[in-house]
Amino acid sequence: MMRLAVRTLRYRKSGFLATFIAVVFGTAIVLACGGLMETGIRSNVAPERLAGAPIVVTGDLSHHRPGEEDPTPLTEQVGVPESVAAQIRSLEGVTDVIGDQTFPAPVTLNQGFNQGEGHNWASAVLAPFRLTSGTAPSNGDVVLDETTAKQLDAKVGGKVNLLVGGQQTAFTVSGIAAGPAGHTFFSDDEASRIANRPGRAAALGVLVAPGTDLEALQKKIEATADISAMTGLDRGEVEHPDVAVKKVMLISVAGSFGGIATMTMMFVVASTLALAAQHRQREFALLRSIGTTPGQVRRMILGEAMLVSLPAVLVGVLPGALLGRFLLERLSANGVASPDVTFYQGLIPFAAGAGAAVLAAIGAGLMASRRSARIRPVEALVEASLQAKWFSWPRLITGVLFVSGGLALMIITATVMTGPLAGATAGPAVLCWAIGLAALGPLVTKAVLSIVRWPLYAVTRVNGRLAILNVTARSVAMSAAVMPVMLAVGIATANIYMQTTNVDASEKAFTKDLRADAVLVSAAAGLSPTLLPKVQALPGVASASEYVTSLGVIDEPRHAPFDEEGALLQGVSPQGEDGTAPVRLTSGSLEGLTGNTVALPDRVADKIDRHVGTAIKMTLGDGTPVELRVVATFAAERGYESIVLPADLVAAHTTNRLAPQILVRAEPGASIGPALSKLAAATPGVQVADREALIAGNGEDLQTQAWINYLLVGMLIAYTAVSVVNTLASATVRRRREFGLQRLTGSTRAQVLRMLSTEGVLVAVAGIVLGTLVALATLLPYAAAVSTSAAPSGPIWIYLVIIAIAFVLTMLSTLIPATKSLATRPAEAAARAD
Repeated sequence: MMRLAVRTLRYRKSGFLATFIAVVFGTAIVLACGGLMETGIRSNVAPERLAGAPIVVTGDLSHHRPGEEDPTPLTEQVGVPESVAAQIRSLEGVTDVIGDQTFPAPVTLNQGFNQGEGHNWASAVLAPFRLTSGTAPSNGDVVLDETTAKQLDAKVGGKVNLLVGGQQTAFTVSGIAAGPAGHTFFSDDEASRIANRPGRAAALGVLVAPGTDLEALQKKIEATADISAMTGLDRGEVEHPDVAVKKVMLISVAGSFGGIATMTMMFVVASTLALAAQHRQREFALLRSIGTTPGQVRRMILGEAMLVSLPAVLVGVLPGALLGRFLLERLSANGVASPDVTFYQGLIPFAAGAGAAVLAAIGAGLMASRRSARIRPVEALVEASLQAKWFSWPRLITGVLFVSGGLALMIITATVMTGPLAGATAGPAVLCWAIGLAALGPLVTKAVLSIVRWPLYAVTRVNGRLAILNVTARSVAMSAAVMPVMLAVGIATANIYMQTTNVDASEKAFTKDLRADAVLVSAAAGLSPTLLPKVQALPGVASASEYVTSLGVIDEPRHAPFDEEGALLQGVSPQGEDGTAPVRLTSGSLEGLTGNTVALPDRVADKIDRHVGTAIKMTLGDGTPVELRVVATFAAERGYESIVLPADLVAAHTTNRLAPQILVRAEPGASIGPALSKLAAATPGVQVADREALIAGNGEDLQTQAWINYLLVGMLIAYTAVSVVNTLASATVRRRREFGLQRLTGSTRAQVLRMLSTEGVLVAVAGIVLGTLVALATLLPYAAAVSTSAAPSGPIWIYLVIIAIAFVLTMLSTLIPATKSLATRPAEAAARAD
């Protein structure tokens, strides 16, 4: 039967080509997602500035809450106590331990500032940096790297302006060193003063004697304290702390999208193979009538599936690798992945992509061969013409299970989930509804066609009415054409409007109580603490407050309603009722928001039973534990709660140690723009922005997430569009014999094309209606969970573009192959088998 399967491929090129294309594209997408997953898991970044230290020690980069298994990544620079250095020095094999201080130190350039870092001179040996001219720095001096010195045309003995501590300061260039670009070195005392981390270092570089067992020494170091000792490529995470945070995001994106892509690929490949088998019922019936056993038919169909899928998998490897690199570049450019990580795509992603594609082909072959092998020859000949039977218990059970799953996820989304977390259940619900309806495709297609056919019946003539009767009689075959359209419209509409709804709800939650009229923004590393009093003293300013954000974790009481990433922390200055803090108080006051104090959202306070006067324990973004007294509670939109702390407390535990913004509220009728602009012009590194800039900054992460989903969903839409073209083109080509018979009975080419145009309209409308129902079943509960309205937010033109593309693809995929088929002489076309 394998020999027969090989010969069959020569005469069934169109059907098998459709399957081949579906497997190639599906393999490429799954392989790309697998590469992103492996890249995220590895997160390999080659060390540069710390490359001279075989072992680099830093604090634990994750916070482990008592009683919980999953750690929370710490988003700020953690650091390590300098007292640990003495313990490490005492270990056998250690020759020296050097503390590293790292802090923002942008250099003033002609067009603003660079994103340079400052360090203590003692840590220069860790790169190693080597002086090419000049001497080591003393207080008031700096050593520049060669690249920065060349940009500034700086010479030893000259002056250079740096932005340290939020203020522009002039330093004397004492030397120039060869080494990685973007690093400026200060004296050890001055670096400690600027870094403002008493008793702590950003990292410790451990130098070892030749022949030391690094793995054994690493374990001994980690046993001395709650610290992390890194070797090899892992050392790069210390230089690039964003890698550890973005690692989780990249893995999550790759995993969730890879799962959806895999299910979509299996669905598309299965439907394409099933359609090809459906069109060959007459052939299978003839094989059965000459004595072929059901087992032989089954083996032939499986052999054909393998012969098509295996070469397609190999072809999909190269585009999969290119697509994976492209996606990583785009994700890095938009802040989802670190631009410093190296892309990996090994055997595991290949095995996952190839395995999913081959399993989809085999599964589809088994399903297609089941009925083709069991049916009696006479029944198969009749069904090949009418294709009226579709029911089977496995198909019905599959449809009911997936529809039930979609219904369960819809209920959970609407009643349990809140805020952006609703996407965790709404996303899978789309596929559940789509697969469930696809399994019940003939039934739901017939129901929809029975409704949409009447308007067309009223306005069309003989050819159109013939098309309507044809579609009605062949509703089982038509469902194979409708389902890809439904899948494309449903996935595109649901996923895109989920993002627009989430962004809109987040913006409304933030702006609902936002009272700032203007904002001062740091163009580099942060604002000087001396700037706030100057702003408050300007005429027309009613209130001004520092504003800084971070992430933190409530440790006690437990079970605070925040996800594993922690709670958003908003740091503001103490203020009265007319302040700029974007909150609406329900009890207490922010006038006492100083020291170790906190203001909680009402829902959080009720959940953990903590109100004004009580205390909570938290871990801040750099891993520092604090006990905070509750001084106020405020109203917040459900799912978008944040925790308000003193700005100086939050800033002291961020990487930059400075507030990046100052919110300003004007007195009624006052114009504060000119005064703020004058102050900003006199303060290097400060810019004036309006309220819209603050709103945009708050929604930056959501916009990034939306962009990611637009990109990834766009890939799925493109893939389902390929499925639409494949399915419809294959179905049309298979009807050449039917077209030939019509023309022999007197129909012209134009009449056949008009009939197919009406069929195309019916298929497109039915697919659009079903896809819209799938999207609404997902969007309505999602909108109710993330906002105060059950109606999704977003411009209507997005939906119009989606259905227009679906309609055009359907019509082109039907009419172009039909036009080519009609070029064949009617007698020749009618003589062909199928």
